Amino acid sequence: MKIVEVHNFSVDMELTVPYTIAYETVHRVTNTILMLVTDTGLKGWGCAAPDLAVTGETSEDVMSAVNDPIRELLKGQEPFQIAKITEKLKEVLPNSPSAMAMVDMALFDMLARKADLPLYQLLGGYKNKIATSITIGIAPLKETLAQAEKHLGDGFFILKLKGGISQEEDVEKILKLREVFGKDFVLRFDANQGYSLQQSVDFMKAVSSAGLEIIEQPTCQTRDERLGQVTQAVSIPVMADESIKTLKDAFRLASNDVIDMINIKLMKMGGIFQSLHVNSVAKAAGIEVMVGCLDESSLGISAGLHFALSRSNIEFADLDGHLDLLNDPFQGLFHLKDGMLYPSDAPGLGPVKL
Repeated sequence: MKIVEVHNFSVDMELTVPYTIAYETVHRVTNTILMLVTDTGLKGWGCAAPDLAVTGETSEDVMSAVNDPIRELLKGQEPFQIAKITEKLKEVLPNSPSAMAMVDMALFDMLARKADLPLYQLLGGYKNKIATSITIGIAPLKETLAQAEKHLGDGFFILKLKGGISQEEDVEKILKLREVFGKDFVLRFDANQGYSLQQSVDFMKAVSSAGLEIIEQPTCQTRDERLGQVTQAVSIPVMADESIKTLKDAFRLASNDVIDMINIKLMKMGGIFQSLHVNSVAKAAGIEVMVGCLDESSLGISAGLHFALSRSNIEFADLDGHLDLLNDPFQGLFHLKDGMLYPSDAPGLGPVKL
């Protein structure tokens, strides 16, 4: 069996509600979609969601990568030699993780379709559902409370609050969320590198009564020692996100006891194959794992979901990047109910109907 066709197209998606994090405001996103076809007619689908601040790529970079070298590299290749193809991609696209993830997804999707199994079962099939958080961007207090009320009313029971611009406002929002809605929901906080060491420590002291489950990437991604100092100084688990983008990053952070948790995003790691390695490092080091996402169509979210379901040590998920996207071309790949994600029983990443 050989890959004989490589098709790609871009999807521009507006957000129903723009959101703000510590370093940007997002109004619209572009995903690149890849479809691979073999000489037997077998198809595989992949998605790239580049983010200049996270993956170091633009949508134009991904489209250029498909035209050269991805198309030439894949044509004529045996699709199930995923390890071999991954190594070749790393050589020719060393700084294009979301483009690599797109190819990786399509190959794994094809493999699972050939096996006539949902991908999570092919990868290990440890569980068949996982709870996801839903994110509230940086907004005024009144709007933050209104979004929280809606999400809780919709059945979500894990809220992730973005912050990092104003410590004072972040503290006020955290405490007010607990005051208004009580403690019957899980609350996480992500500063997106917006805090200094002292601000991180002061923040955690100020919200100690709120019972935060996680504080994510409070300090700059280039200062491991600062992140480690926060971890040592606070009692709440500290998670690395922007600080971990490669297998080497995972090994370095784990070896130096810098963090308690890591956020694995397929887009920044280069796909499922690489993420499996990163997860193994985390498991060996006793570091807890969350599977997160960028602003991805349901196809990308489905890949993250199947990866998360395949491993026993992955207990946390933040797979909500598709919820505010208009014109998402992929529907019905998985099911969301009361804050729980359930995969499709169909082969691969689920039924693609375009």
